[in-house]
Amino acid sequence: MTQKIGFIGLGAMGHAMAGRLMDAGYILVVYNRTKEKADDLVKRGAIFADTPASVAQQTDIVFSMMFDDASTEEATFGKDGLATTLKEGGIHVCCSTLSLGQARRLLEQHTQRGQKYVSANVLGRPPAAQAGELFVMVAGEEEAQKHLEPYFKTFGSRIFNVGSDPVQANLVKLSLNFMIYSTIEQMSEVFALNEKAGIDPKTIFEIMTNSFYTAPVHKNYGKLMVEHQYDNAGAPVTLGLKDTKMFMDAGADYAVPLPYASVVRDRLLSAISAGDANRDFVVMLERVRQEGGLKKENTEK
Repeated sequence: MTQKIGFIGLGAMGHAMAGRLMDAGYILVVYNRTKEKADDLVKRGAIFADTPASVAQQTDIVFSMMFDDASTEEATFGKDGLATTLKEGGIHVCCSTLSLGQARRLLEQHTQRGQKYVSANVLGRPPAAQAGELFVMVAGEEEAQKHLEPYFKTFGSRIFNVGSDPVQANLVKLSLNFMIYSTIEQMSEVFALNEKAGIDPKTIFEIMTNSFYTAPVHKNYGKLMVEHQYDNAGAPVTLGLKDTKMFMDAGADYAVPLPYASVVRDRLLSAISAGDANRDFVVMLERVRQEGGLKKENTEK
């Protein structure tokens, strides 16, 4: 009999991950606040549940991919939260980018209920999820990690075991997200300076990505930047600000100064002030360009 898996949260990333699980032959029981986002999955055979509690009642493993702490808290421990019906020994696999405080609460509360909690944070944008090419950073009980590995392989090209404490995976995700944002700030400054000197940013991009800077973060985000692809956001400015604030909070928790994080936070706040809150966070480039006196692009609001 094909195993049923629960999946809660069908935004761009969650929907793609759920689709990959279905591609591998698993039957999904799904929940999303906007039911219509599950319609195509239901047509493929997924079962739509009215609440997160109903998802957990029908399955032993529940994945969640929510936007933030508040939505994860509600979906997990709210009146109809998954923790209210998840069986003893059942596993909640949280893939959301969360604060360390929220991650600790998930671990503590699930443990008190006799349930297992695993953090499985992912790196990559929705197209990578659709192709099964995410990087999955997992932390939690070793036995649970081994049990979950076949599911991770449906949407991840590589799985990293971060440790036995689920909170560790959340910290790694926040750290690596910050490296993405700070790299975008770095590229923004380079592109703007060279543009003002009369050098086409696309020339800089070509040299950069065919010499020392060949990582996906340079190639993929750099391409979006020089082509001014700010709309149809894979990840909006508001998400970048949320993640950066949580990274700074983690620095405070561990008494580690994070001065570059303040630069990134302020750049994201400037983008929001300029009306770009829901555009892709690579729009940070426009704030640097305009501070440098460069002409406003026609593609910008």
